[in-house]
Amino acid sequence: MASLMSAAAAGAWPVVAVDPVEPKRQLAPAVGATHACAPEDLDTLMNEIAPDRFDWAFEAVGSAVVFESAYAITGRGGGTVSVGLPHPAAVLQLPALSIVAENRRLLGSSMGTAQPAVDIPAMIVLWKAGRLPVDRLVSSVLPLDEINGAFDELASGRAVRQFVRPGASAANRAES
Repeated sequence: MASLMSAAAAGAWPVVAVDPVEPKRQLAPAVGATHACAPEDLDTLMNEIAPDRFDWAFEAVGSAVVFESAYAITGRGGGTVSVGLPHPAAVLQLPALSIVAENRRLLGSSMGTAQPAVDIPAMIVLWKAGRLPVDRLVSSVLPLDEINGAFDELASGRAVRQFVRPGASAANRAES
């Protein structure tokens, strides 16, 4: 979702969210996506809006299979960025010739490859202007004694961002 927001703030078009989780697809337009679809519908959508494939694709779940799919939808001169952290044993299988012959790029991005002293003030300006609606990413604010449930939500793919409030408990959650 943060990648969608950033792409929209930078003026990218189209900004396509691909997610198997329906509530995340529903949230995507509110944070900047111009289109949202389930993975099985991507080919149809791509044929309609980007028949020559996309300039950029971002993989954000840490899956080698998803990264390979993201690479497959980028076109000549395009870039594929991995934001998610894959399992240490994960291995990519890509058509090596296409990297050179099609002038394609593979990039990793840890923490958005941010330069905090420069990027955070710029992000605050975008947020104040309504162009970086980070508040829309908050799925829940939970007390510390519900942290196991928070991990379950994260593992299920339903949560976008969750905040754990130390010192709070389920008993006084309504006061938060």
